[in-house]
Amino acid sequence: MDNIINLKNLREHMQEYAKKVQKGDSFIVFKKSKPLFKITPINDGFWEEVIDFTKIKKQGVDIKDLLKRL
Repeated sequence: MDNIINLKNLREHMQEYAKKVQKGDSFIVFKKSKPLFKITPINDGFWEEVIDFTKIKKQGVDIKDLLKRL
């Protein structure tokens, strides 16, 4: 099965798996033939966007600067 990967492979190819998850794929991660966890995409209907800090600054806003203003 393509959706079963080992922990070492995940660590070595994290960016590749992150892109696949963004596209909707899910993976079960194993270590020593035992399942550890499952990686699944976030259900878009579950999270509510409150503010997109990348609209303020392209790379986002530093948490220290944000906390100073609160």
